[in-house]
Amino acid sequence: MGHPTLRFLGGVREIGGNKVVVEDGPDRILIDFGPSFSPVWEQYWGQYLQPRSSSPVKDRLEFGLIPRIEGLYSEDALAGSDLKPTDPGFQAVFVSHAHLDHAGHLNLVDPRIPVYASAGTRQLLSAIEASTFTRYGEHDWRTMPYGDPVRIGRIEVVPLPVDHSIPGASGFLIRTSEGTIVYTGDFRQHGPRGAETRAFVAAAAAEHPAALVTEGTRAGPDPRRQFSEEGVRSGVDALLGTTDKLALVSCYPRDLDRFATLYAAATAAGRSLVVSLRTAYLLAATRAAFPNIPIPLPGESDGLYVYKRPKSRYFPWERPFLDAAVDAPWVRAHAPELLLSLDMSHFAELIDLRPDAGSPFVRSMSEPFSEDDLDDQMFRRWLEHFGLELHQYHASGHASGKELEQIVGEIAPANVFPVHTEHPEAFVGWAKRTTQPELDTPYPIG
Repeated sequence: MGHPTLRFLGGVREIGGNKVVVEDGPDRILIDFGPSFSPVWEQYWGQYLQPRSSSPVKDRLEFGLIPRIEGLYSEDALAGSDLKPTDPGFQAVFVSHAHLDHAGHLNLVDPRIPVYASAGTRQLLSAIEASTFTRYGEHDWRTMPYGDPVRIGRIEVVPLPVDHSIPGASGFLIRTSEGTIVYTGDFRQHGPRGAETRAFVAAAAAEHPAALVTEGTRAGPDPRRQFSEEGVRSGVDALLGTTDKLALVSCYPRDLDRFATLYAAATAAGRSLVVSLRTAYLLAATRAAFPNIPIPLPGESDGLYVYKRPKSRYFPWERPFLDAAVDAPWVRAHAPELLLSLDMSHFAELIDLRPDAGSPFVRSMSEPFSEDDLDDQMFRRWLEHFGLELHQYHASGHASGKELEQIVGEIAPANVFPVHTEHPEAFVGWAKRTTQPELDTPYPIG
């Protein structure tokens, strides 16, 4: 019936948007299904102009933002499209982790197709749905215990944990009739679970894989500084030890490791950490799923407060935290005792908080790729207006180019396919063969 094949429907010469099809005879699965960070999206859509909910597939197909493929999309999502509903053309979708660019298009998927994810990823997706307007759709959800193979006809998928900037992340060993495909998902070695990534790399090498599909977010030019999670902690420790003002920090809202780091740093400095209502809900909703992460719990952990923004209406998921929540006057009165987590979407709170000039603001997230980043310009204007001092301490969720080269060499695949990168050419020479994939092109395995 021919060789098993790999086909890439996204993630090609772009960050995010991984959509990898594995076929072996009559069996076909999809690995990850989310939007990319392609500039094409911003050319046609934006904050005030979104694809219509009545024709989500049609509107995205118009600009090539999702693949034109039968047997994947639900009948409702196909409304108005020239693609017609058919029987499912995939036997399963496997999700590597809960970031939007890997799971954000699940709401378009035919609910008859089972969706596999780790227990931690499934819990995170549920918590995100409950506390945001993001929807992943109704599915036959199936959780994957790490190390337990999932058999889909001739294809066997073995999920293994990897370290990333969101917990519950998985890499996959995908065994076909003619060799193993290793899929890294997004991963790193320098985070608090770096040992999991190293174990995954060792397991991948032991397979003597026919193909390695690896992310390459930081391959090629990358002038940004490299911090480990311990480095972030050291930087925040030093900063809190030299100021008697309100300290502020902004980080990715689902980076639970970072909140554990910030809580530990605040506690060590004799301060309390203040988080948003949404963060409080996420911490509470996911704590049980990640017993190995020291996630602080609202209402239980000393030195953890929840900030209540003034609103005309609070969502049901916010209400359990309201009675004990603190407000802007309370924060102003206790400023030297606090480390306040403030997302950019909540920057208007600075007008009420009135931090002293010279108060430190830690950006604990990626630096922008370019100087003309509009969000970064707005961010800096707010800091300049209030006289806040910017400090950058962030541990990337992705392996560096040097680490990627070492990992590819250790796994030693017969062929490496770089995805989730703008610089696939950086991988040339790292393996016996490097294939810079093209969209919707089948590549034989074996």
